[in-house]
Amino acid sequence: MECREVAVSYASWALLVGAVSYLWQQTRTQTQYGRYAPAQCRCCPARVGWFLQEAPSFLLPLLLLLFTEERDTEPGHRTGRTLLLCTFMLHYFHRSFIFGFLTRGRPVPLSIVVCAAIFCSLNGLLQGHHLLHCVQFDDSWLTDARLAAGFLVFLLGMIINIHSDHILRNLRKPGEVVYRIPRGGMFEYVSGANFLGEIVEWCGYALAVWSLPAFTFAFFTICSIGPRAYQHHRDYQQRFKDYPRSRKAVFPFIL
Repeated sequence: MECREVAVSYASWALLVGAVSYLWQQTRTQTQYGRYAPAQCRCCPARVGWFLQEAPSFLLPLLLLLFTEERDTEPGHRTGRTLLLCTFMLHYFHRSFIFGFLTRGRPVPLSIVVCAAIFCSLNGLLQGHHLLHCVQFDDSWLTDARLAAGFLVFLLGMIINIHSDHILRNLRKPGEVVYRIPRGGMFEYVSGANFLGEIVEWCGYALAVWSLPAFTFAFFTICSIGPRAYQHHRDYQQRFKDYPRSRKAVFPFIL
């Protein structure tokens, strides 16, 4: 195994350990962001914060893609790595340049922005480096059912995520700070429909790539935003007496 593959393996296992640690931390303390942020803390505007923390996962893989020399002759390899990396970047392009500038959310604590930016930088480099410099694809890969299923799941998750964000943005008028029960789409089944969409996205990505770095990222996503969905679910139940009892937190009919 080459040194660069060893580095990817170690980084992936570190991400896995970090996911478990972060999950354990969130079971003991509530993540202080959005409605849960302290009244007095250093914050930056939501649109700026979202751009700064999400953009590294788009820009760094883009730089790797632009400056990686074409040394292979297998068309399937070149197509495969570009297609999968662009799938990864598509999510973060939307989060950085579209969602970030449409959001009406509260100011984001500076500590959250810094930590998220560091994670997105490291994960963007990990996913990009692995796809461009480590993994190998042959021509038959493009007809693999696993690839088609993974892209389909990713697309479904992205649709759920974008539609759920649209519902949340339109719950209140500009300047309002009131909370309302989100309705429509997957919100009829779960309180964290936007979180569910993102989890589905990265599970689809992991299925399509079928590698340790992709699977550990999907697992990290579940461990990091799954508890946030549960926090929102509990907050809705406490805030609204008429909150639908049939809704789950993040996984329909399960949890």
